[in-house]
Amino acid sequence: MNERIIELTEINPSDFFGTQNSTIAQLKTFFPKVKIVARGNKLKIFGESEILDEFEKRFAMLVKYYNKYNKLDENSIERIITSTGKEEEIRKAGKGDETIVHGVNGKIITAQTQNQRKMVDLMEKNDMLFAVGPAGTGKTYTAVALAVRALKEKSVRRIILTRPAVESGENLGFLPGDLKEKLDPYMQPLYDGLRDMISPEKLQAFIENGTIQIAPLAFMRGRTLDDAFVILDEAQNTTHSQMKMFLTRMGKHAKFIITGDPGQIDLPRKQVSGLKESLLALKDIKGIAMVYLDDKDVVRHRLVKEIISAYKGIETD
Repeated sequence: MNERIIELTEINPSDFFGTQNSTIAQLKTFFPKVKIVARGNKLKIFGESEILDEFEKRFAMLVKYYNKYNKLDENSIERIITSTGKEEEIRKAGKGDETIVHGVNGKIITAQTQNQRKMVDLMEKNDMLFAVGPAGTGKTYTAVALAVRALKEKSVRRIILTRPAVESGENLGFLPGDLKEKLDPYMQPLYDGLRDMISPEKLQAFIENGTIQIAPLAFMRGRTLDDAFVILDEAQNTTHSQMKMFLTRMGKHAKFIITGDPGQIDLPRKQVSGLKESLLALKDIKGIAMVYLDDKDVVRHRLVKEIISAYKGIETD
């Protein structure tokens, strides 16, 4: 009789194995010739080699399903274990809806507008995406959802969030606290999205072990970002040199999303926005996509849409 060990990583065993190991009990009904022993985050399995191969394959499908949807119930387990095609249930579960990722407490994060759906589609076909539009159009939230999905599907190893801290001239040294605490006031829109999609305990662990990194734009210089999903938020407040520096940090197997609102530039007078320059300079490069959101994409209070419309055509200081 063969023995193998399967280890769960980045998953709470009690959530995955279920109350009183209900998941294990259900697996035993489908694999009666496999002896299964659960200890902490590890499974010991005993049986014939071919049967153990099939068990490990199906178990990996269950883990992938759980990572994607943050849940695992009896019906899902049965469909995955009995499916005839490889990962059939996983594909079936996401087909026909606009779900990007399942968040905390089973919250379903979806693309809510045509241009948000376009963001999702373009990100699947390109490695770099510019999402440009006014406040409230969901560009940052959608970008964070795409990053979390990529992390859960293990197509990237880390998420990196950055934005220019224009108000302090990128000089954060005088603020109290560590680097994360200095940046928190500028990163709240990104944190808000993350808290909807990742449980507090797991989010804290990801930040502590570097799986999710919060980096000021000024500190990105010299880095090569491999196997990462990187979001540059508020990109309208980058300078020419900052934007060029950021874009050239892209490493192997990386995904970049740049979000911004050209109508809310906080740079000093006569300072050209790096976002505006890049939209013109990079528009014909294969692998770089651009989507322009507008007031029809606003998903905040109905007044936000009317405010954006009222300000159209008005020149502000």
